[in-house]
Formats: sequence, structure tokens, C-alpha cells
Amino acid sequence: MPARILVVEDDRTMAEVLLAYLRRAGYETEWTADGTEAYQLWQRLEPDLVVLDLMLPGMSGLELLRRRRGLADEAAVIILSARGEEEDRLVGLETGADDYVVKPFSPREMVLRVEALLRRTERLAGTQLVNRQIEVGEISIDLGGKSARCGDRRLSLTAREFDLLAFLHAHPRQVFSRAQLLEQVWASSPGWQSEATVTEHVHRLRHKLGKRFVETVRGVGYRLELNR
Repeated sequence: MPARILVVEDDRTMAEVLLAYLRRAGYETEWTADGTEAYQLWQRLEPDLVVLDLMLPGMSGLELLRRRRGLADEAAVIILSARGEEEDRLVGLETGADDYVVKPFSPREMVLRVEALLRRTERLAGTQLVNRQIEVGEISIDLGGKSARCGDRRLSLTAREFDLLAFLHAHPRQVFSRAQLLEQVWASSPGWQSEATVTEHVHRLRHKLGKRFVETVRGVGYRLELNR
């Protein structure tokens, strides 16, 4: 069973990017922008890990963490904050956080930090939390081994092609523009990197996977179609 992750972040855009990366990695996620609502969600969901902003409406992240630790809650916690001074980090860690990440952050790095904490939890609890194998339709993806198969055929993919397939695979039949794929898969934006990069990678992925799977939606973008 995949790990449950609660994201508590009042910046909607930042939260949506992080949620997309976490879901692509195979985790069950919930999101709230309010500290008081987060307290209730935390109690009800019993998440395995919480990504927690400090500056929140309703209840601050530190107060929320103090209350949960006061109830002997052992969920792993990563604080996500714009405040990066040593004193701020120390207060967060002393309150009970397991890790502290300063904004702006790399979504890929955040997923790696999440996986590192969950692996530690696995060793302590003897349970599997890091989801390694995801199957949708004919395509299966091994996140741990960075490999993919289509039916009984193993796909020979570059690292970026794998990332692109994993993202589309996590959102079957959903259409993404080239700009969105640059942001989500390349952690970049138009201007920093050409959208032609996306076009080339989609072309190569379609060649290796099969044209019927990666569909071009004219004037919009691309999607992975798994039911044909």
C-alpha cells in the first residue's frame, strides 16, 4: 500500500507542483492550505508523512507540529519554509520535524527527501511505504529501478524519457501542453528551455513505446492513452 502524504501549504501553485510530483511517484496525497483544517485532516488521515509550511492561516505550522507531537504522533515531517536562518531551522527540528527545506525548492529533490524519510520509517516499522511498481493498462513502471515495460517488452529509455513516461503514466488521458511538461518533468519553464525539447522527447518516446499510446491533441498538447 503506498504511503499517505499530507501537504500543508497555502501557496496553491507551489502545492499543485509538489502534489503532481508526489502522485507521479505513486503516493496517495491530500492537500490543505489552512492550519486548523490541517490539524483535523492529520488526525483523520493518519498520514505517513507531512510536508508542512510554517506560515499558515488558522494555525501556524509550528503550533500544529507541537500539538501533534504532544499527542505522540510519529508521522515523518518535512518543514517547507521561506525562512532559512539557522535559528529557524533549529526551532523546527527541535519542535519535532525530521527535515527542513527552504523555499524555493526543487520538486525532484523534495521527492527524494520524502523517499529517504519513508525508507527510514520502513526500516523502523518493517512495512513498505515507498511505492516501487505501478501498473496502468499495458504499461508498468518500476520507480525504484527506473525501468518500464509495455506488455512483456522492456523499454530502453533515457533518464528523461523515463521521467516523461512516468509523469504521463501517472495522469492517463490527461492532456498537457509542452509548457506544462517543461515545468512538471524538466522543472523548467519556457524561456529557460525550448519547448522543442519536449517535442523531441515525445517523438522518441512514441517511437519506443508505440504511436498508439502517446497521442497528440492538436493545438493543446499530449496525453497518454492506455485503453486503445
